[in-house]
Amino acid sequence: MWSSGGWGRHGRGERHGHGGGRSRRVFDSGELRLVLLKLIEEQSRHGYDLIREIEERTGGAYAPSPGVVYPTLTLLADMDLIEEQKAEGAKKLFAITEAGKVYLENHADAVEALFARLAELGAMRAKTDGAPIRRAMGNLRSVLQNRLTEEDVDMELLHKVAEILDEAAQKIERLK
Repeated sequence: MWSSGGWGRHGRGERHGHGGGRSRRVFDSGELRLVLLKLIEEQSRHGYDLIREIEERTGGAYAPSPGVVYPTLTLLADMDLIEEQKAEGAKKLFAITEAGKVYLENHADAVEALFARLAELGAMRAKTDGAPIRRAMGNLRSVLQNRLTEEDVDMELLHKVAEILDEAAQKIERLK
């Protein structure tokens, strides 16, 4: 579930990667380590491949920033859980070590829960990202920005707008 502090119990970690001013955090640093390690266990990957894979698994709802992923990969390497492999070009290709496999086995329940969280985030995105809803939300955002920046905005108008929005929220809650 979403909470005001972020996703799930933790509410700490990296932030959503794409526009919209989203600031809810998805993973704390320990959780991101497990996600990256599990993805590297599935197949050797570059940092950018990891970002893309997480974004794909969430239906585009979340992509960790390179500023969080690359230091985490360095930490995983320092912990001897992954190692750099020979790769063409400048990209570093990472593979899991035996110690990394043992680490994942020891944290199997947490890994399963984290990947369920990714899947749930993707499912939520699919439900809420339909074209009609996006269009309507965009229209609402535009109208609010235009109307509330006019000179004649006073507290009475703000209360009327809030009342309309509250009423709409209540109607949506009652939909079946």
